[in-house]
Amino acid sequence: MLLILLVALFCSFVVGVLLVRFRHLHDRFSSDHDLGGVQKFHASPVPRIGGIPVMAGLAGGVLILALLTGEYLNLVLLVAALPAFVAGLAEDLTKKVGPLPRLLATFVAAGMGFWLLDAGLSRLDVLGVDQLLRYHWGISLLFTVFAVGGIAHAINIIDGYNGLAGMVSVFIFIALAYVAFKVHDPQVMGLCFAATGAVLGFLVWNFPRGMIFAGDGGAYLIGFLIAELSVLLVTRNSQVSPWFPLLLVIYPVFETLFSIYRKKYLRGMSPGLPDGLHLHMLVYKRLVRWMVGSREARHMTRRNSMTSPYLWVLSSLSVAPAMLFWNNSPVLIGCAGLFVLTYLYLYRMIIRFRSPRWMVLYRPVLREGRGSSLSKNSNR
Repeated sequence: MLLILLVALFCSFVVGVLLVRFRHLHDRFSSDHDLGGVQKFHASPVPRIGGIPVMAGLAGGVLILALLTGEYLNLVLLVAALPAFVAGLAEDLTKKVGPLPRLLATFVAAGMGFWLLDAGLSRLDVLGVDQLLRYHWGISLLFTVFAVGGIAHAINIIDGYNGLAGMVSVFIFIALAYVAFKVHDPQVMGLCFAATGAVLGFLVWNFPRGMIFAGDGGAYLIGFLIAELSVLLVTRNSQVSPWFPLLLVIYPVFETLFSIYRKKYLRGMSPGLPDGLHLHMLVYKRLVRWMVGSREARHMTRRNSMTSPYLWVLSSLSVAPAMLFWNNSPVLIGCAGLFVLTYLYLYRMIIRFRSPRWMVLYRPVLREGRGSSLSKNSNR
């Protein structure tokens, strides 16, 4: 397993080196030159094709897994992931592929996984629902497609700051690998190690300096892998609770659901339009922004990277109990509910400028004078 991880990391790292070193050859197409959007927090154009090294690392790791086990069905996962990856990468290069076509492409990828990998949800440990999923393959297909596509889109939603989505994904892959080890499923465990190495090789260039972004191609690919490996783990191992992977991804999933509710019912806008009120954006604006007040590019990049650890901690609040109670559905459901309450509490406190004191790592001392950019009242 260590060999799989190292090969995936090496392949991803090397491809990342080449993309960063020769960015002048593709910068015209790959970089995001629009720095004025409500969800743009970087100081200069950065290539958005980090999905390419992730895919390269995944391919290398999966190939080693296939050679070691003699089962080439693992390679089918790469084929199934292609629609989600290609649609996202097309948006990164052309800036003309909307969210709906990307989501539909992920649905297609989930459908391919359903047929080619037998990756279909047949139980939720909910009375009545399990019978429908088990005896009506059409319902199982629709539910699986919706779940996989939704998780992939959710990972793309939280991909806003250097290292945020990447490290959260590493936490999730490690948790999936741990449970796969507990239930003696080397295939899923090997795929998790390949995905972990691929993301880590990309993170070297993404965090903290933000030399390359995952883009939609990387985010949708990583999200699809998380969802597909979760479905495979639950489908192949009856002792694993279907609520285990749900608790693992509760942060990005609830972020997405709450975003839809906030935009449609509280702000009266289309859920597909971007806004600046995601939790990670509020952490940036109201907790991190004032720690380094200069608008120099290096300081903006530093603020960007300082945002992610807050959300890493939040994500770990769901990953840790999921690993502890991976086969206990009632406890997992309770932990999911507790996480939702914690999220809402933090969101309410931050948006009302009442952030808990323990979240404020550094509060600058503001001085009055002709050269100061902020008044004394700006800290109220």
